Amino acid sequence: MDKTVVVGVDGSPASRAALRWAVEDAERRGCAVEVIHAWHVEYPFVIGPGAAGVAAVVDHGVLREGHQAVLDEVVGEVDTGVEVRAALVEGDARDVLVKASEHAALLVVGSRGAGPVREALLGSVGSYCVHHAKCPVVVLREPRDGVES
Repeated sequence: MDKTVVVGVDGSPASRAALRWAVEDAERRGCAVEVIHAWHVEYPFVIGPGAAGVAAVVDHGVLREGHQAVLDEVVGEVDTGVEVRAALVEGDARDVLVKASEHAALLVVGSRGAGPVREALLGSVGSYCVHHAKCPVVVLREPRDGVES
């Protein structure tokens, strides 16, 4: 079986650009595209006084449906003759994408340019993938003023 081009999406303009780029690359390679939207509940944000009450009202099903809607919308924008497989995966995007890279010819992600402080605190999915993926990685910057990089 031919390896796929895997692309991580989150609904941002950068991830939409990454998906378009991944589809064009898959068309050249003649392989499928696996579009992955990874999600998880940000539990550190619900720790502290009253955390149990907040955690109790977090509806896992509703969150999942919201993420599925984002994935469906992004994939719905793709017009191509190659096979496009969409996957909604619960987990940290870094871990999910690196795992998917094990069966990929290429991993494509977008970079939102979070800035050095936010990136240092939260980490960068793109940076993590570049250092840990099992295949080549392409990181596309967020388009500026309608111009893709």
